[in-house]
Amino acid sequence: MYPVLFTVAGVPVPTHGFFVSLGFAVGLGVFLVEARRRRAWDDRLLPVLAGIVVGGALGGRFASVIDSAASNGLDGLIWAWLYGGRSILGGLTGAYLGALAGKRLGGYEGRTGNLFAPAVALALAVGRIGCFLTEAPGRPTDLPWGITVTPDQAAVIPQCPGCVAGVAMHPSFLYEIGFLLAAFVALRWLRDRVTAPGELFPLFLAAYALFRFGVELTRANPILFAGLTGSQVFIALASPLFVTHLVREKRRGTYAGLRSSTSSIVRGIA
Repeated sequence: MYPVLFTVAGVPVPTHGFFVSLGFAVGLGVFLVEARRRRAWDDRLLPVLAGIVVGGALGGRFASVIDSAASNGLDGLIWAWLYGGRSILGGLTGAYLGALAGKRLGGYEGRTGNLFAPAVALALAVGRIGCFLTEAPGRPTDLPWGITVTPDQAAVIPQCPGCVAGVAMHPSFLYEIGFLLAAFVALRWLRDRVTAPGELFPLFLAAYALFRFGVELTRANPILFAGLTGSQVFIALASPLFVTHLVREKRRGTYAGLRSSTSSIVRGIA
């Protein structure tokens, strides 16, 4: 809808790129604050941060290219790599692998999930503002909060079958922004209750995967297989890993502090 956010000395600043960059900056700030609060800063984390940035960028782009090839054939690969969008799921996967590579290069052996989880949630929320302003909003809806676009706006939104003037669509990215902001608040509440090293990040990923699978029903993404979008297929394949990890950690008592805190809140409400 708004591919260019503003211009600087006549140079257009792309909306999506601006908010992705802002998201990285916000996430870095949250990470540094959390590392200082936990007294966990270590210079060996610098390669980890670099790995996350590079891996996230490459993973997001690569996943978008694969999705484009699955939907449009091999002819669109070059266009998708140069001009296509970026996949958050691919970016998260790439960032995780980049973090592992950064740890190996820097010689850092600790777990960093508790440091990164709140930062990632807020960074994604900010980045999704760019998606909302530039990408297809969602599938048509009769709900009162559906949004419409003008013919001029529809002309600059790629792959938007529902962008017919006057047809209301789900503001799917606003749903996701709301979830991510709620996740950020929840992770800050959990950070002193789930103290096992690194465990906040798997909890966030599992919650996000469950939410994302559902919100795909409102997105304008093409169907890839068996009525599912590419993101839903990816989540379905990865879900056994999440379930196995969470069940194992529950049996180890990792989430005992979370259960006791939740029980206290419920008793207080009652």
